[in-house]
Amino acid sequence: MAARADPAGSRPRVLVTGANGFIGSAFVADLISEGYEVLAAVRDPARMQRRFPSVRAVAVDLNTMTAPADWQTLVRGLDAVVNVAGILQSAPGQSAEAIHTHAPKALFRATADAGVRRIVQVSAVSVDAASEYARTKAAADAFLMGLECDWVVLRPSLVYGRRAYGGTALMRALAVVPFAVPLVGAGDQAFQPIHVRDLCKTLIWAIRSDDAAGALVQPCGPERLDMRDILALYRAWLGRPEARFVSVPRPLVAGLCRLGDFFGSGPLRTTSLVQIEHGNLADPAEFEARTGIVARPMAEMLEREPSATGELWQARGFLVRPLVRASLVLLWLVSGLLGLMAPTGESAVWFSALGVPNALHGVLAKAAGAADLAIAFLLATGLRPTFTAWAQLALISGYTLALTIAAPDLWGDLFGPLLKNIPIAALVVVDRILSEER
Repeated sequence: MAARADPAGSRPRVLVTGANGFIGSAFVADLISEGYEVLAAVRDPARMQRRFPSVRAVAVDLNTMTAPADWQTLVRGLDAVVNVAGILQSAPGQSAEAIHTHAPKALFRATADAGVRRIVQVSAVSVDAASEYARTKAAADAFLMGLECDWVVLRPSLVYGRRAYGGTALMRALAVVPFAVPLVGAGDQAFQPIHVRDLCKTLIWAIRSDDAAGALVQPCGPERLDMRDILALYRAWLGRPEARFVSVPRPLVAGLCRLGDFFGSGPLRTTSLVQIEHGNLADPAEFEARTGIVARPMAEMLEREPSATGELWQARGFLVRPLVRASLVLLWLVSGLLGLMAPTGESAVWFSALGVPNALHGVLAKAAGAADLAIAFLLATGLRPTFTAWAQLALISGYTLALTIAAPDLWGDLFGPLLKNIPIAALVVVDRILSEER
């Protein structure tokens, strides 16, 4: 069923926040195919425009757009607003409180005041879990449901699809671990996974159907699967031979999640563990009765979308990425500490060969050590990844060039102190590529 045009013949206009994300981009594609005019509110409109040339992309920052006045111009003349934006938990420069609560509340208030016909909020089935994610999502849900407007709140269970990001990417990575697939405890955490295509059908229903007004719906798949079931399905889908499962004690997993919290990136975070253990179950019969949508089983949907080499590479790369990052952090950390603590005389010969005045030897040695430690810090925290990659390559190139001039014999050294810079530079490039999740 195509989008309903107004009497003047113009296409219905829908604003989508988080349109560059996993769910958002799939929904935008469906809106386009259904004949809607899409306004994509994203952090990187140029990237969105390249991916979807037919949409109009506008720059928004949910961290700062927390007043209704920030949204008034954008929502004028729309037929529907759909909020799909979300993050796992707060990180430097990313506030869950702002992105999940304050900015959506401002958007909903401005949209209601503008008389927009339909407002749709995508939340999560586990909004009563004891996590920042759940609390901030639930606050926006409650605010919207308290407005005198035409609202719909969707709280889906685990959403999966051929594309993977966040929790589903982690599940795929765990599924391809060689020899033994790790489980959190017994691996009996319960889900009712719904394919992103079925969720997008629900979103189309939510903006189009008169029956959707004032609905709180929990989109979910037709079957209850535990973590062991899901990992087994993913492993088979990725073409890996059957492997045995091994239980990882929860305290160990919790410790790894706290490390993820410290480094501030990736889905292995305390919030992930809380949300997974809380449970992600809903009533599929109620979902079908309310929407008329029959969600399909996970095994069926995976078979319809057979994996390719790219999916296997992504799953394996997801496991390799923390090892690559940790190796680089260790390299720059030790290099920096040695540079700060080493006697200046050890590098005096090289500095002299480069024509550096004696008075500057100590200053340059300490500066190089400080630069290495700064790189280690940026890598560990995930701040400014593109700058950090270029800074590493610049330092590696600078050190290599300087030592080639000062001590060219190092190229023939038995332990290859300069030759090793080539694979290290390649590792920096690999780390930057693996860190691009979207």
